[in-house]
Amino acid sequence: MTESNQAAVGLVVKLPFATPEEFLAKYGGNVTRGGIYLRARAVKPPGTPVNLDLRLASGERVIHASALVHFVTGQGGQGVSGMGLRFLGVDPQTKRFLDLMVAALPHAQSDVPPVPSGVGAPDYTVPPVAQVVPSTLSTTPVQARAAQPAAPTLMTPSALDLNSEEPKRTGLVIGIDLGTTNSCAAYVRNGRPGVLNSREGHNTVPSIIAVNTRGKLVVGHPAKGQMLTNPRQTVYGAKRLVGRPYGSPIVEHIKDRFHYEITPGENGDAGVKLGDRIYTLQQISALILREVREVAQNQLGQLVSRAVITVPAYYNDNQRQAVREAGRLAGLYVERILNEPTAAALAYGYGRKLNQRVLVYDLGGGTFDASVLELADNVYEVISTGGDTFLGGIDFDNAIVNFLLEEFQKKTGRPFQGDRVAMQRINDAAERAKCALSERSEMRVHVAFVTMIDDKPYDLDVTLTRQKLVELTEGLVDRTIQVCGEVLEAKGLGPRDIDEVILVGGQSRFPLVHEKITRFFGKPPSKGVHPDEAVALGAALLAHSLGQLEGVVLIDVLPMAIGVGLPGGRFKPVLERNTSLPATKSHTLATHRDGQTELELTVFQGDSDKASDNEYLGTLKLSGLPRLPRGGVQVTVTFEVNNESLLKVTARESASGREVSSTFSTRDTPESVKAKLAQPAQEPLAATQAPRPQAPAASPRQAARPASPKVSAAPRITAAAQSATPAIAPPPEATPKPRTFMRWLRGLFGRP
Repeated sequence: MTESNQAAVGLVVKLPFATPEEFLAKYGGNVTRGGIYLRARAVKPPGTPVNLDLRLASGERVIHASALVHFVTGQGGQGVSGMGLRFLGVDPQTKRFLDLMVAALPHAQSDVPPVPSGVGAPDYTVPPVAQVVPSTLSTTPVQARAAQPAAPTLMTPSALDLNSEEPKRTGLVIGIDLGTTNSCAAYVRNGRPGVLNSREGHNTVPSIIAVNTRGKLVVGHPAKGQMLTNPRQTVYGAKRLVGRPYGSPIVEHIKDRFHYEITPGENGDAGVKLGDRIYTLQQISALILREVREVAQNQLGQLVSRAVITVPAYYNDNQRQAVREAGRLAGLYVERILNEPTAAALAYGYGRKLNQRVLVYDLGGGTFDASVLELADNVYEVISTGGDTFLGGIDFDNAIVNFLLEEFQKKTGRPFQGDRVAMQRINDAAERAKCALSERSEMRVHVAFVTMIDDKPYDLDVTLTRQKLVELTEGLVDRTIQVCGEVLEAKGLGPRDIDEVILVGGQSRFPLVHEKITRFFGKPPSKGVHPDEAVALGAALLAHSLGQLEGVVLIDVLPMAIGVGLPGGRFKPVLERNTSLPATKSHTLATHRDGQTELELTVFQGDSDKASDNEYLGTLKLSGLPRLPRGGVQVTVTFEVNNESLLKVTARESASGREVSSTFSTRDTPESVKAKLAQPAQEPLAATQAPRPQAPAASPRQAARPASPKVSAAPRITAAAQSATPAIAPPPEATPKPRTFMRWLRGLFGRP
């Protein structure tokens, strides 16, 4: 192949990998010492010179080379679109990488790029349009690049007119139920809570964002109105995704269920793409919260800048932090993040001076929670909680849709091949049928002209009976009952130990839910609260009580264990599930080798013994430790969870006072961290003493106080004179003899 004398095309590729090792582990089959194969939607013809700049997720460069397009694939409609780049010259850093790491791969000695399996046959032909052009036309590559579609724009808060500063803590405080399907606000007037209606008379705002035909963002009811005609540009169910990494197994599993495009967003979190713009889920949630805030301001006639916002009890730390950030972007000072079942219990028991043990069954549009609370006058203590953040009304709708499509295939002999608009029409019809069958025994589901088969239009026309609906969804209801049983068992309770069952969430109206609840608990559920309004009303009651001497006292628990990843991919809890909040636990560690200057701990949240099954929260990293002999540096690590279940981790070096807190300082992906933990471990630290006992839960009066408004998301290193006194001070004892790694692990978690 002859080399072109045209100007080289610049190609910058940012990889979703944290380290060169992870890059080779997952992409090594596409690299040799002589070149690399890259998948690409738009490829350059063979013979095109390229300046390649390949970078990791952190921005660190891994390959910098001048190259030539050696072959292309997938251009005839067969195989995967991509191109093989043959290296012509590399910089010294790239040469070391190729010689030391790539050369170790079994296929890597080739001097040309590999042809990976499954991409199709390579095409080495230089097409006529790519023939060598005179040097006087060196602007051609630039013109070609300009013709390519522009890269999507990552939206900023300022571009969306969202708040970028910390809101002022002044004025009225409202309660907000940020729901999967609908959101609403409530406020206490004259001692009575009430939902705030919009000017149109709606008591809820659909949790939907859309881009209309004029390219304008619309929120709430206008956005819901275009779900049938423009589903690709309409975002719903964002509550299921907020605060989750794009590369997590959960997002990978559900992203194809939505009609809109889920894409990597800021910092590797899941985002959504509307048109040529990418929005973070925090921004989507902020737009909904801002709409709810405006409804409240219109009703109250005053500026609203403070709120109590509810979340599912089973949300992890990342998700809670994301909701707090969404509130800030919406211009709201978030006084507290409140669990939805706790809010519902507050709406049920407020002012009634009850002395009961209740279970809140919260089955909403996208999530399910079950919590057991003990009510004693104005004290509401959660003693056990559990849930499923991927079980809700959407899943009931999906079960019906799958049945309708199966019936369509039986009648036509062809699988359904309709577009996204037709699918959204079927989804809408399925939801209407589900609601109607709560009151009638059968329902005709008729959706006209859903697709064309052999140039003939076809309707979807199926009669759905209540009996069939029960058959389709009974497994989902059984899952909720199973969670209730697990929540009770966690505290040694049985169904007969519950005085009342409180149903919350729109899907809890389903007759089968009432039937199963009655059968399991031996009594019918309470009808003391409105399923759609209870959560917002409870949030408003807590908001109203803030700062009052005789306010409501809430004592919550940790929904999932928080701990650290151990060698071999194991997970060890530091704070167990159902620990009363707030809670603190500290450990004092010592360096295990001479001159050690850095400490790292990976933090996870979940209930599995395997780190890979739990949610990666971040990596605690304390650098710049004094270079002293082994065991000479002591570091106190403190895990602190406040009454909102928000985590703060602090590491403090005793001698210098060097400290890093709330630190998720590395940008490792969950997968890269879990891969590291699965490898044989090096000795990271040595313990100097057993873990300190968990700090007692705050008094009821303290538990009722609002939480700290903000937890720093960035690492913070301070000198001793600047840093605050840690929650538990380092021990005054002299440094004992260092221990082995296994003894450190046993000491870290209180084992002899």
